[in-house]
Amino acid sequence: MKAIFLNNNPKTIESVYPKALREQLAAEAGLDPSVRTRQDTLDSPEAFAGTEFIFSTWGMPAYTEEEIKAVFPSLRAVFYAAGSVQGFARPFIRCGAAVFSAWAANAVPVAEFTAAQIVLSCKGFWASSRYASRGDFSTGRSLFAGYPGCFGQKIGIIGAGMVGSLVIERLKSYRLEVLVFDPFLPDGKAAEMNVRKCSLRELFSECIVVSNHLANNSETRGMLDYDLFRRMPPSSTFINTGRGAQVVEADLVRILTERKDITALLDVTDPEPPLKDSPFFALENCILSPHIAGSSGKEVERMAEYMVKEYQSFIKGDPVKYRVTEQMLKTMA
Repeated sequence: MKAIFLNNNPKTIESVYPKALREQLAAEAGLDPSVRTRQDTLDSPEAFAGTEFIFSTWGMPAYTEEEIKAVFPSLRAVFYAAGSVQGFARPFIRCGAAVFSAWAANAVPVAEFTAAQIVLSCKGFWASSRYASRGDFSTGRSLFAGYPGCFGQKIGIIGAGMVGSLVIERLKSYRLEVLVFDPFLPDGKAAEMNVRKCSLRELFSECIVVSNHLANNSETRGMLDYDLFRRMPPSSTFINTGRGAQVVEADLVRILTERKDITALLDVTDPEPPLKDSPFFALENCILSPHIAGSSGKEVERMAEYMVKEYQSFIKGDPVKYRVTEQMLKTMA
């Protein structure tokens, strides 16, 4: 088998790779249409000795370097039609296989979701609609009057990686000033993006909306704490579509309790979902969504398309766009 689908949940492959793409890969890559699991490969390693290419998505199993060498000695590349590869990529890379991720495709709906939330936050939608939906239009209008609208406002983006950069791109059609915290963003690139680099303290102190897109690693865990949240301007909003572990959630609960003018929009938490007795559920100024910012519905097929194009470029020796290196994993989500 020159190419295989590898996933611990075969139905996920069918939902991400539409029939037309599966047929295309069968013709172009010699892809076996069956979906193989980790256990399949470990039970019959001799059957996969000739495998050169792996196609997968959410549900991709992890292997040790020793297992990869034993099961996939001919492997050239892994094409992952989803976002983060942190859970499995390093052993494959260390064994000499190229790893490709559709993080750019998955970043598109996250950026669209976030940009929409930013606009609604500037308009005071979250606070005012809460009262209007209950028939209290007077309070809703009163709260609305305290929000600045979009024109000329400062928006803070934490992390200018793939998602953060796409959010910034989508905000260009609005007259907004974008502040960015990202130690890895070169000054020249910041100037090209027309954003102002600043510290986290500056960003939280000046921005009416703050959106988190930090990479998920040990260095960023617990980075967003009470000292930052307490600096937020009146009627400001904190958005998290990154990872919940970057927030000291007790500190966020504290500021949301102390200051009803602040709103938190949380698509991710730690743990996820929150525990049943989480204070988030009792806070009216905390709006939770069940991790829906990423690709869903037909959007997931975009990720498979990206990986098919990467495969085509890779086998032709053309430049590729979404290869992941071990160095990149230090700063990727």
